Amino acid sequence: MLIRNATVFGSACTDVRWSRGRITDCGRGLRAEVGEEDIDARGGWLLPGLHDHHTHVRATAALAASVRLDEPPASNLAERLRRADREAAAHTWIRAVGYHETSDEPLDRWALDRMVSGRAVRVQHRSGALWVLNSRACELLRVDECALPGVERDAAGRATGRLWRMDAWLAEGLRSAPPDPAGVSAAAAARGITGFTDATPALRQADIDGFAELVADRRIVQRMHCMAPPGLSGPPEPRFTLGPTKFLLDDTALPPLDDLTDQFRAAHAAGRSVAVHCVTRVQLIVTMAALDSAGVRRGDRIEHGAIIPAESMSWLRDHGLPVITQPHFPIERADQYARDVPADEQPDLWRLRSLLDAGVAVAAGTDAPFGSADPWAVVRAAVERPAKPSDAESVSLHTAVALFLGEAHCPGRRRTIEPGGAADLTLLRTPPNDLLGTPTTDLIAATIVDGRPVYRA
Repeated sequence: MLIRNATVFGSACTDVRWSRGRITDCGRGLRAEVGEEDIDARGGWLLPGLHDHHTHVRATAALAASVRLDEPPASNLAERLRRADREAAAHTWIRAVGYHETSDEPLDRWALDRMVSGRAVRVQHRSGALWVLNSRACELLRVDECALPGVERDAAGRATGRLWRMDAWLAEGLRSAPPDPAGVSAAAAARGITGFTDATPALRQADIDGFAELVADRRIVQRMHCMAPPGLSGPPEPRFTLGPTKFLLDDTALPPLDDLTDQFRAAHAAGRSVAVHCVTRVQLIVTMAALDSAGVRRGDRIEHGAIIPAESMSWLRDHGLPVITQPHFPIERADQYARDVPADEQPDLWRLRSLLDAGVAVAAGTDAPFGSADPWAVVRAAVERPAKPSDAESVSLHTAVALFLGEAHCPGRRRTIEPGGAADLTLLRTPPNDLLGTPTTDLIAATIVDGRPVYRA
């Protein structure tokens, strides 16, 4: 296959040919060979395929059967849940996502009971760290009898219905079939995404095998790089690879430093890098201290980096740790951050340009479904982020797009379009200077994965 007359990212070439999944020629004036399909790009931007470096594929697929609490029209939680209760089939659960506190009173089982009591309800916090169940759901899952530390209890020892970091336990208790991600994959292909890094923590071998099967069956058409605990293995599927071990840190339940260091060492000894969830200053500092003791392995990475003090940037640069960031969060969650983040931490919030200027490797992920799944919304946010005297973190268009062009195993290393490389390509209808003004639905001309078109406009 041949693409002609393109504006090739980072190259003077205009034409690119590939065969059997590998790029064979890059140049100018290439002509289609006998039997070869060709696309006239008409000046459209040709990129190494976009890779979403932090997403949650199955959780995104589950949105189709969820009540969205983070989308218009504006109405309160009770109204949305009661409407869902009226419309849902008998004996089915209500699953709601995107909840965020708007008052000092925490949401618990009794508050949910006042909204819907005759049907099981579960509500996920926007951070993904918390599920809140009503009493009917607690009864069905026997939450009151569960002794796991993630079950929150009040002063009288009663389960509040608030479950912290218990996704795997909840999925096992529900015994429901995992959602089909084919629709998520198709939508991603239409946005130019050729690869995912799935950042779901604590996957089991059955989860890994299931993802690999979905990739092999092409229900997921992208390449998939899956975070996994030590000891798990990936089936032999060319477009499916295993990545680092995900570590979740919570300020209220931080492990002792020696324990975290030992966990990092164990992952490294098993051949796994570590990907550490860091959204607060203390989480980042603890991670840095543990890695100082355990040693840094190639592929170790910081997820999110929501708060990065200026004095820590040289450490990140010197240790070669990339930060996988979400530039759209300062816009999508602007009101929350203005209200909840202390004034002295505002300059450290969701750094981007300052990290790059300091020599820190940076890549981007959508963090869908906890953020927009559209990479072009992330690009626009990175370019158009409002500048304040203490917040000049916006970047150029080329820099913003490059955040999605890193290698799966090494997000800070940019992929290029050159002979011998994988034929993973994203062709835009527009040249670079028209990108920001073009809706995503009109942006992509073709998406190529392993030499095969997975989307054609």
